[in-house]
Amino acid sequence: MSAAGQYAAFAVVMLFIAVSPGPDMAVIISRALTGWTAGAAATLGVAAGMFVWVLAAVTGIAALLAASAQAFTVVKVAGALYLVYLGVRALLAARRRGDVPGAEAPVRPGTPLDNAVRGFLSNILNAKAAVLFVALIPQFVPTGGVGVAEAITLPLIAAVVVTVWYLMLTTTVAALHRKFADSSVWRRIDTVVGAALVAVGIGVLFGDHPRASAG
Repeated sequence: MSAAGQYAAFAVVMLFIAVSPGPDMAVIISRALTGWTAGAAATLGVAAGMFVWVLAAVTGIAALLAASAQAFTVVKVAGALYLVYLGVRALLAARRRGDVPGAEAPVRPGTPLDNAVRGFLSNILNAKAAVLFVALIPQFVPTGGVGVAEAITLPLIAAVVVTVWYLMLTTTVAALHRKFADSSVWRRIDTVVGAALVAVGIGVLFGDHPRASAG
């Protein structure tokens, strides 16, 4: 397969990874519920994290994390606790929405930097990404080894695909939020999103190392 064909195939695989429900999607939806700018900033944070993970896989750094049960556990626990923290914050925000019956409670979207950091941390603290990309990346590099072109292009493709998909999702969520402005409806949605973040965090915390579970 030509280099262009390999890059196109990698972009398709990255799209499937991006559209799969997970911590990144939950975080971005939770931020998009506060406004398009917040969702877009979180998207850029997730894309930056994805760039780092793919670059780490291409250069072999991710393989070290995937092979170390101790390092994997540290990252996994940190990521799980962070997701639970975000979920609890979302649940508290949903409760504040209901403090004023029939009125939309003030929503604090946060600064672009704050939302970008949220997106970046939700992605970079996902230890299973190391295992995923260590298995995936070798299928898209030449047999002769990784060159400068692959080391730059593959992470860029991952970041661009993730950015395009999550910006589309952010735009949709933000538009629906403006159209259906009933505070009671969005309080329920905020509650579901917050509960989902907590559930994902707990699932990550008690999940096994992929290699261990495969055995």
